[in-house]
Amino acid sequence: MIVKTDDGRWLAAAAALSERARPSSRPNPGVGALIVSDGVVIARGWTQPGGRPHAEAMALAAAGDAAQGADLYVTLEPCAHRSERGPACADLVAQAGLARVVIGMRDPDPRTAGDGIARLQAERMDVAVAGLSAEKLGLTGHASAVNLGRPHITLKLALSLDGCLAMASGESQWITGEEARAHSHRERARADAILVGGGTLRADSPQLNVRLPGLEDRSPERWVLTQRGAPDGWQALSSAQAVKDMEGVRYLFVEGGAKVAAAFLTEDLVDRLLIYRAPILIGGGTPGVRDFGLERIAEAHDRWVLADRRQLGKDTLEIFNRTR
Repeated sequence: MIVKTDDGRWLAAAAALSERARPSSRPNPGVGALIVSDGVVIARGWTQPGGRPHAEAMALAAAGDAAQGADLYVTLEPCAHRSERGPACADLVAQAGLARVVIGMRDPDPRTAGDGIARLQAERMDVAVAGLSAEKLGLTGHASAVNLGRPHITLKLALSLDGCLAMASGESQWITGEEARAHSHRERARADAILVGGGTLRADSPQLNVRLPGLEDRSPERWVLTQRGAPDGWQALSSAQAVKDMEGVRYLFVEGGAKVAAAFLTEDLVDRLLIYRAPILIGGGTPGVRDFGLERIAEAHDRWVLADRRQLGKDTLEIFNRTR
C-alpha cells in the first residue's frame, strides 16, 4: 500500500476528468479513472449519465487487453456491491490483470466502505490508498450525502465593495461583469439544483439556467425557498433544514437573496462560499446577508478558510470553505 511520487499527479488528472460526470451521474458520484502504462495514459473513463457504467468499467473497456500489467488510478474506492444495473467494479478490477491500483479515497458508502479494497487485496493485488480529501477528488457531494444526509451546499454572493447585493431600490442588474457572470453559470452547470428565495423569484422572475455554449443542457433543477408552493417548472423547499429531503440532489447552489443566505447560514448548512466582488461602492444598498444569529465577534472567526482567489475581468472571486 505504498503511495508513489507520481500517484498524486495521476489522481489529480483523474479528478479533473471526473468533472465530466458532474452533475449528470446523479444519483451516483462522479468518479474519474485512468489506466497508465509506462507513464502513458492508455485509457480513461468517468461515470456515465444516470450513474452507469462506472468510471472503472469505462476505462477497462477502453483499454481491453492493454490493461494487463498497467496501473489503474481511480478517485473513489471501486464499488463492492452488486447491482441489477451492472457488476461490482471491485470484481471487474480484480479480473483485469492490472499491476497496481491507486485509490484516491475510501468510499464512505456502507455498501462498499472498505469492502472494495479488501476484495482487491484478497486477489493479492498491489493496492494503494492515497487518503486524499473529498474536495481534492471532486467528491464533496458524495461525502456530504453519505456522511451528513444532505447535499453539499454552495452559497453564491455577488457584492459591491461595501457588501451590497443591490441598490436600496432593489436594482441589482448588473453588479458584476460578464466574466464573473460566465463563471457563475459554469458553477450552475456543476450543480444538481439551484435555489433562490420567494422574494427573488417574485421580483426578478429569474431563469436560473445555464447560458454557456455547449452546456445549456446542464441547467440544474430550479428550487425556491418558500411555504407558498412553487410555480410550474419549480420545486418548493419549505425551510433550509428540509434540504435533507431533496432526493438525489448532491450539489445545491444557493444564489439569492439576503434572507435565503441568512437562513442557510443560521443553520450552518453552507459548505462553500463564492463571493464575486465588483469594484464599486453603493452605499445604503441592500446588504448581501441578513443577521444569522452570531452574538459575539469571536463566533465569526475560524469558520472559513480561503481556498482560491482569482481575477475575473474587473471583478474578484474569492472561494471559502467551511471549516468543520
